[in-house]
Amino acid sequence: MNKKIVALTLVLLLTTIYATSLSVLPAKAQGTGWLTSYDIYDANSNEHLASYSPSTGNQSLAPIVPGAEIKVVFTVDVFTPGSGDLKLATSLQAPPQGQYWQLSSGSAYTLGSDFNPDASPASFNWVQGTFTMTLIGTVPTPSGSATQASLAVVTLYGPTSGLPLDSFTVPEISAALTQFQVIYNDRVNHVKSLESQGAAQGYIDLYNNVLNQSVTEANSGDVTNAIALLNSMNISNEPVSQASTVDILLPLAGVFAALAVVFVVMFFRVRGKVSYFQLVVEDQIKDLEGLTLRASKIDRAMASNLDSVKDRLKRLVGM
Repeated sequence: MNKKIVALTLVLLLTTIYATSLSVLPAKAQGTGWLTSYDIYDANSNEHLASYSPSTGNQSLAPIVPGAEIKVVFTVDVFTPGSGDLKLATSLQAPPQGQYWQLSSGSAYTLGSDFNPDASPASFNWVQGTFTMTLIGTVPTPSGSATQASLAVVTLYGPTSGLPLDSFTVPEISAALTQFQVIYNDRVNHVKSLESQGAAQGYIDLYNNVLNQSVTEANSGDVTNAIALLNSMNISNEPVSQASTVDILLPLAGVFAALAVVFVVMFFRVRGKVSYFQLVVEDQIKDLEGLTLRASKIDRAMASNLDSVKDRLKRLVGM
């Protein structure tokens, strides 16, 4: 009986301690956190990259890339006083010059003598009030081969530095994915220009297929091959609708040959994607067969060359 009483007393004591510890760090209602708003800018050009406010929600306005120096202006609402210090931390690297943190001149909040504007985390007094802070730092490079990662821009901790009281993250993309996006946008704009000029529909269809395939590659994480696909598009001298069929087929043959080379390289470099690339190559073979048939009615030598490319692709996938 005495053992049962002791055990019950211990359980009640632990429960009381746990409940008390939860009440030490009060939490706001969902959707009204300690970090109430932020704006992110390129520190050099002042381009607006991202923002958040309760009225607009999260807005991503431009890519945030590794190596960029950014400026973050954010608001902290310390809605209740407490004992000990709060801490601000960031995943950004230290800026090339200057300090991490700078309190807005219009803020009356007292950070305290322990606040170090060059440190992360930086401790400050836990008193009730609202203040605006500016953070400047350099975007780190994502670990591994990730094309996109979440960057913890600002995190607010309590005195124990356990679970954060609040934080906000933004998507960070790799330099390679940024390069892909630049090339992709250029190709899309070029295809739109071709359409307005009345370019041959065969070109338009082929280019759109390559664009779609490049997006699939990039989304799967293979940005290098996605860029290679975009670079295989010959955008220097496309025929318009008045051009002869020979003028149309010759550049198309070059594009198909370039695609064949790209897919061969992809096939041997990435063994784990054999079945996927086989389907892609088979689709290109079908398109090439139609092109060869049209070419045979105009230029037998050109048709023979296209047929040779088609046969090499068939041998590659075992057709």
